[in-house]
Amino acid sequence: MNRIDLKFKQLGNEKKKAFIAYITAGDPHLDITEQLVFAFERAGVDIIELGVPFSDPMADGPVIQAASERALKNHVSIKDILDLVKGIRRVSQVPIALMTYYNPVFHMGDEAFVVQASEAGVDGVIIPDLPPEEAGVLRKASLKNDFSTVFFMAPTTTDERLKKITAASTGFIYYVSLTGVTGVKVELSTAIAKDIQRARKVTDKPVCVGFGISTAQHVREAGRYADGVIVGSAIIKEMQKHLESKELVARTSVFVEGLVRALRKV
Repeated sequence: MNRIDLKFKQLGNEKKKAFIAYITAGDPHLDITEQLVFAFERAGVDIIELGVPFSDPMADGPVIQAASERALKNHVSIKDILDLVKGIRRVSQVPIALMTYYNPVFHMGDEAFVVQASEAGVDGVIIPDLPPEEAGVLRKASLKNDFSTVFFMAPTTTDERLKKITAASTGFIYYVSLTGVTGVKVELSTAIAKDIQRARKVTDKPVCVGFGISTAQHVREAGRYADGVIVGSAIIKEMQKHLESKELVARTSVFVEGLVRALRKV
């Protein structure tokens, strides 16, 4: 089992839910990303998602788009991010997944990407624009390297397709709690409980909820039904308040710690 699998096993034994934090690698700089990973781990974050900046992030709302733009101004590449993870692995074993669009993976080559990411210490990948039906090469390489491939289910996913998604996913299943792009929302979908129940009928793999989760109340609500919650835009929005401040890491970490505490109360 890789670090993601081990983390879910540990949390299951402790009857806890996973808190998964997303940040865009290189926003505003790679050294800040490294500091945030360590600070989030101290704050109780269970899994870190590092976003690979991309010029056309079609599943992301304006907050994460802006983060990608800031990182791209620094010319941050997948190689830079893998080097970052190698450095993190000298002192931390926190599970790390990359969230990327397929274009950068395609240009590296699916197998080369998996091998290099795994060797760097990355535990898995989430690719919003790569459906499981088209991920054969990636999945084959991932199985060989004990590398998680996380696929998406949504409120619109049919029962038939859900079986394919859960069969192809390793690590966890990413439940998109709304139709549309990432972003901060006022209310969560009322379909979360029903859809997670649908998933549980066909798999015992962890199901984690993301997209739109932005407050402690959201975290508690989603955590009642899911095995984990994923927060991204709200964290980056908090970062944006402190981009010019030396307190960016500390202030963002305090915000994240509050969300983690909310989940632990579920």
